[in-house]
Order: sequence, then C-alpha cells, then structure tokens
Amino acid sequence: PAPPPDDKQPPRRTMLTTSFAALTALATPLTATALETYLTEPTEEFKESERQRMEFRKKQLGQKAQFVKLLARLTGESSTEEELVNDLVELRALVKETEGLPLGIKKEDMYKVIRSKKAKGFWPTNVEIAYQGMKSEVAYQQSPNRDKDMENPL
Repeated sequence: PAPPPDDKQPPRRTMLTTSFAALTALATPLTATALETYLTEPTEEFKESERQRMEFRKKQLGQKAQFVKLLARLTGESSTEEELVNDLVELRALVKETEGLPLGIKKEDMYKVIRSKKAKGFWPTNVEIAYQGMKSEVAYQQSPNRDKDMENPL
C-alpha cells in the first residue's frame, strides 16, 4: 500500500506539469529572439557561394546543350553505320569528359531515345558494341565506387 499523501508536498503529476510549463516558458523567448535576428545584407560567404552556384549552373547548361545536340544528330541525321558508331563514340567521350551526365539529362531517358533509333531498324553489330561501350562508361562514371584505392583492390 502507498503511504498517504503528505499535504505539504504537491503530487507528482502537478510537479511534472508545472516543471514542463516552466521549461517551455524559458525556451520560448530564446527561439523568438533567434527568429527575430536575421541578416539584412548577404554575407561574403553567401555571395561567393551564389557565384559558384551560377558558374556551375552555366557549365551544366552548356554540357546539356552538347548532349542534346549529339543525341538529336544520332537519332535524326545519322543513317550509316559509320555515322552511328562515330556519334556513340563521341557521346561516350562526352560522358567521360563531363564525368557523368549533366543536370537535366537522365540516364534512362537518354537510353530510351537511343533505343528508339535502334527500334527503327538499322542497327549493325558495331553500332551495338559502341552503344554498350557508352552505357558502360555512363555506369562507371555514375558509380560511387570509382575512386577505389587501386593498390588495394579489396
């Protein structure tokens, strides 16, 4: 059996609710003042970060334009085996140069465009070899394990 409550001590529930309310009251002014303080002018670090972001975005848009132009040529203009192979080799070199795909070009979407050309009929063995080489280059460039320690293969 529990001992009878002492009239001089408050019950536990009352202690918990009052202490919780006191902690909340103490924390509220801190967050309110933190929200009120903001910068009116951007810092130099922020300006530098924004400049780097814009440079990166411009570079990515230029790379995307190269990819789009090459894919359009591959699917629209190229009709001989030599032209198709050259376009796929050039696409592979572009993937290697840019170390992957630029922003705005998805791997699966690019493959769908190329496969649509393949489905139209003329797709010799050498073109398929070049296509598979380009796919393997994309996979390698997008792999998270490509920076392995070459001296220690394990």
